[in-house]
Amino acid sequence: MSKLKWGMPLVVVLSVLLVACDDKAPMGPDEQLGANPSLPEPQNFFSPPMQVPRGVGWAADKKPVAASGLQIEKIASGLLHPRQLYTLPNGDVLVVESNSPGTAPITTPKKLFAGQVMGRSGKGGKGGNRITLLRQNSQSGEWEKHTFLENLDSPFGVQLIGDTLYVANTGNIMKYRYVSGETRLSDPGTQFTDLPDTINHHWTKALLASADGTKLYVGVGSNSNITENGMAIEYRRATVLEVDVDNGASRIFASGLRNPTGLDWEPESGKLWTIVNERDEIGPDLVPDYLTSVKDGGFYGWPYSYFGQHIDTRVKPQRPDLVSKAIVPDYSLGSHVAPLGVHFYTGQQLPEKYRGGAFVSEHGSWNRTPLNGYRISYIPFRDGKPAGKAETVVSGFLSEDEASLYGAPVGLTQAKDGALLFADDVGNTVWRVTAASQ
Repeated sequence: MSKLKWGMPLVVVLSVLLVACDDKAPMGPDEQLGANPSLPEPQNFFSPPMQVPRGVGWAADKKPVAASGLQIEKIASGLLHPRQLYTLPNGDVLVVESNSPGTAPITTPKKLFAGQVMGRSGKGGKGGNRITLLRQNSQSGEWEKHTFLENLDSPFGVQLIGDTLYVANTGNIMKYRYVSGETRLSDPGTQFTDLPDTINHHWTKALLASADGTKLYVGVGSNSNITENGMAIEYRRATVLEVDVDNGASRIFASGLRNPTGLDWEPESGKLWTIVNERDEIGPDLVPDYLTSVKDGGFYGWPYSYFGQHIDTRVKPQRPDLVSKAIVPDYSLGSHVAPLGVHFYTGQQLPEKYRGGAFVSEHGSWNRTPLNGYRISYIPFRDGKPAGKAETVVSGFLSEDEASLYGAPVGLTQAKDGALLFADDVGNTVWRVTAASQ
């Protein structure tokens, strides 16, 4: 029987952790959508409530369910844990295949269990550490796969500025000379700048270029849930960094963002927005993940508080000076939905109701029962701000009894023709969403 270093048999730990599955969340998901989510009192658990669907993938005749007025098709399959998508100017689509580097030490029973959970759900599938290029055949309409770039280190973000392609590995940003039309990069690449990479509890590094191409913005997640590994290794983490493209120098643009997994520009205001995965272990309805604008110099609470001045009493010592200026996020997405992709839609292909607002892919989590997330949602915007409740655009990733997981949405991009594309890292697939045929 396997044992932890704490002397407790593994099977006992897993049994104790799973028994909490009977603790159902009292709130419905709609109660936590929007600018003013309901926030219950925090709870303390020996083990938090958990529910883990088993990853089974898609049967040959199955696919996600699109909302009325939309249709969905598979354009690529057989990938190695696709996480991010990026559309190049010529219409080619880059698929970043990646997963955690697995370098974070196992220091608690929960961290051991997390690995077991990821494996069971399919979210822990082996990443390809590569980028695959998809190109649509002009005659057949089929999407062809090409191995574009290999031997990466848990890559996530990708951005093209001029003829330079930037790729954010977990510990650095690499740059490559890009030649339009190449199906495999000929340039071996050079390191552009390093990124925080101690432990890598949160390993993804989202990447976004400024409109003028002079800056890169990087989403860097924390190295813990609430600083249980100490503050020293949180240096420059739980932040959005701003990197100067001329020289690679960087500064902290905004902080207190536990895990900013996606970045995009709101098209009307031109402001930077992000999605954030918030903290765990204080209840199935705490803390809501969110979508928010990102202010230069802004502080968003982590680890000391959440949604403004709601104190997290687990964090010692506290910082009332920081809490007093913690910014309330713009829009709650609900607790434990695990948003991993965001895209403001600027195309014409989808129905008019989807234009100008934000699509968010909710990867879903195991810290809540019943499950939450596992969908792509759409938040309408007006005058540069959210203007209504999130609605489901793509669903059907879970079985009705929530026991089986067919897929999980991650990165989003807009195809050159205006279709919405998303990666599915449990189904190892890329899907295309368009307006339904009349």
